[in-house]
Amino acid sequence: MLKKVRVRGPIGRSRTRPDAVAGDKAYSSRGNRNHLRKRHIKAVIPEKKDQSSVRKKKGSEGGRPVSRDAELYKDRNTVERLIDKLKAWRGIATRDDKTPIRIKTSPEITA
Repeated sequence: MLKKVRVRGPIGRSRTRPDAVAGDKAYSSRGNRNHLRKRHIKAVIPEKKDQSSVRKKKGSEGGRPVSRDAELYKDRNTVERLIDKLKAWRGIATRDDKTPIRIKTSPEITA
């Protein structure tokens, strides 16, 4: 999925290298982080608890903890909550089975 990232600008061709990529803990794999690091993209992805415990257990050979920008992560959370609200409203907005017109023309009510 990360290979298909495109960033649209106001004019010109889409960029394929954004400044940062935000994700949740599901995307915290070593492969994803390495891919972003090779492309010089900032990863705003928190580390899973099991990954951090394994890293800490290795001691100094486990590497340093992952850093993430707290402000960018807050923005990601805000966007994700907005998308969830839009999904909930889509369900209400597309319900045509409970509109007044539909109820009047229903065969069960006229019988």
